[in-house]
Amino acid sequence: MTWNDVVYLLPEIILSIGASLLLIAPVIGRRREETSAKLAMIALLVITAISLIICSHAVESVGQTRGFGAMFALDGFSIFFKLLFIAAIAMVTLLSDDFLHETRYSAWEYYSLLAFALTGMMFMASGVHLITIYIGLELMSLSSYILAGYFKNEVKSTEAAMKYFILGAVSSGILLYGISLIYGVCGSMNLNDIARAMSTMITNDALMFGIMLLGAGLCFKIAAVPFHVWPPDVYEGAPTPVSAFLSTASKTAAFSIFARIFYVGLHDFALDWNNVLAVISALSMILGNLAAITQNNVKRMLAYSSIAHAGYIMIGIIAMNAYGIYGVLFYSIVYLFANLGIWSTVLMMRRHEYAGEQVDDFEGLSRRAPFWAFAMVMFLLSLGGIPPTAGFVGKYFLFAAAVQSGFGWLAIIAVLMSAVSMFYYLRLVVAMYLKEGAEAEVAMTPALKTVAGISLAVTLLFGVLPTPLIHMVEQSAASMVKRVVVVNPGSVHPERSEGSTVPRREPPVVQKTSVVTGAQ
Repeated sequence: MTWNDVVYLLPEIILSIGASLLLIAPVIGRRREETSAKLAMIALLVITAISLIICSHAVESVGQTRGFGAMFALDGFSIFFKLLFIAAIAMVTLLSDDFLHETRYSAWEYYSLLAFALTGMMFMASGVHLITIYIGLELMSLSSYILAGYFKNEVKSTEAAMKYFILGAVSSGILLYGISLIYGVCGSMNLNDIARAMSTMITNDALMFGIMLLGAGLCFKIAAVPFHVWPPDVYEGAPTPVSAFLSTASKTAAFSIFARIFYVGLHDFALDWNNVLAVISALSMILGNLAAITQNNVKRMLAYSSIAHAGYIMIGIIAMNAYGIYGVLFYSIVYLFANLGIWSTVLMMRRHEYAGEQVDDFEGLSRRAPFWAFAMVMFLLSLGGIPPTAGFVGKYFLFAAAVQSGFGWLAIIAVLMSAVSMFYYLRLVVAMYLKEGAEAEVAMTPALKTVAGISLAVTLLFGVLPTPLIHMVEQSAASMVKRVVVVNPGSVHPERSEGSTVPRREPPVVQKTSVVTGAQ
């Protein structure tokens, strides 16, 4: 590793040092200074973002060593997700302000854990080596386990953390076993080397089993069926800001590695795994939406909703085309900000240490806080994919990707389940506007207003004027689109028919069509 390599790693180095300083700050007598902790965390995030932007320009003239380049990349895809992660953690920091002020728990350790989780997420986004991705994933996961149990004296919080830890440890073992099998067959854990090795293979049982285990571990991280049992209990038991983190930043980070691994490393075996993932996607959408209908607890409802949205975003990975990767990036922003807006509104309804958890708690919100009730409606419509919100544009990309790749049946299921989701989303709207209950008690703070306001602006702006975000997504995904093979609908490798014993010889054709203009 040389000083040139340090340029690529500088944001992560700054963030890890800052996280360590936040952790040791209570030792020097600043344990109860919540405001100082928040300001230190915000400053750390700002410095990290600035260093990331500077380094992203500096690397254009600075080369990597061969060994480091095989482990870590700072491309448009990783920069997009890193900036998104930083924005998400900044908003979670604002959501946590009152929660930490009203409890006896130290803010320094809390923000330190968030910073370490962010460090892991940034390594995940830049990882082009399975071990780099795994280490980043574990750093994020270990921080998340502790954050989920941050209410140390609350039984629900402790139970949530224990369930999350046990299931997470099992999934990590499965994921690591899958990685070891892929390494044994391909001889490398670099995604590009794996892709080159697979391009010469027709079929391999050990490789397929490794891909299956790798996919199972990743499906747990995104809470896809049948690895979905943990979100309802964890979201309900964890502090509400932590639930917001787990349902937004953590899930988005998992999708970033899901997309990179399958688009870069496993695209030549797409015919062998995309049908399995299509079934998982369909089951996630169906079970998540149907289970959410019966929930009266808002946090559990949002947990099942997140399972359904995992199914939606998986469509972009299954499609293996330009629309698919654009949809993953676009919908990641849409989903993240809409969810953060909803969680900020939930925190406005808080009762003691836990937020307003029941649908009935929202009765009368339109009379007490009409603007924030309207914002809540926009967030829910965005998750449902209703115009003029950004969720409509995001789902358009995903559904178009499914149709283009021959998975029209999956697009039909997604449309039907989006309609079903509006049933339980509208339950909250009915409670806010039509129920005759007592007026909701609303605790509006500047921090919560800021998060909700930013989320509302993003949701509406990119719904009405999506072109700037589409251009940004196209540029960020350029390196991934180069790997997309133009194929006939319903076939990933038409020259490699079922039962064929002839390896594919012709190089893939790069798709160069612009989603925005349609021009060559």
